[in-house]
Amino acid sequence: MASSITIENVHAAYGAVRVIHDVSMTANAGETVALLGTNGNGKSTLMKCIMGIVKPAEGRIIAEIDGVKHNLVGMKTEDIVDLGIALVPEGRRLFPKLTVEENLLLGASRPKARSQIKANLDFSFEAFPRLAERRSQLAGSMSGGEQQMLALARALMLAPKILLVDEPSVGLAPLLVARTIDAIKQLKEHYQLTVLMAEQNFTQAIRIADRGYVIVHGKIAFEGRSADELNNNDLIRQFYLGM
Repeated sequence: MASSITIENVHAAYGAVRVIHDVSMTANAGETVALLGTNGNGKSTLMKCIMGIVKPAEGRIIAEIDGVKHNLVGMKTEDIVDLGIALVPEGRRLFPKLTVEENLLLGASRPKARSQIKANLDFSFEAFPRLAERRSQLAGSMSGGEQQMLALARALMLAPKILLVDEPSVGLAPLLVARTIDAIKQLKEHYQLTVLMAEQNFTQAIRIADRGYVIVHGKIAFEGRSADELNNNDLIRQFYLGM
């Protein structure tokens, strides 16, 4: 069964500094939803709230997994992962002194994922042939684009229902950004995932997003119910297209 995530009136802070202000948004079953915003506007903090890394001061985060609803607020990160929610973190956060294959195997920590290790490993190498070629290479010696592919594949080793992708374009050349975005689309379709992607590269993100939200100073400033609505919005034109 398909899965979804709903964020309801979430506030979050680091100490006395409020970063997220009354944010509500949804990623419905099978959608790719883009959370758009420039640096420092709260995208990564919201992702961390979903994963239990940052505890919201107020609000609810409801994940519906296989027809069962779970309030993620207050849950441990490992329990959230066990539900089938995987994060590809900003900056990739690989184990640089482990090989490509070792990084992938570490991703299969969920009990369900352990039963699918071979199939998921085979698909990872099929989806990213470069990883297959370098399966014995240390992750820290790979290029930025290769590391991003590895981070995506590692998240998929969890056999997730919901995939969170935080700033996949950071530090990548334009051609590699396009390839990464295309890979997210391919993986989403293959695994029938629900995807929430935080991204500042509007042009690339909107190519695969069903719809999206714009976050400014920790608040949702605009919800685009389609790619066309996002393309034609004045806020988007000002911040992303220079128009």
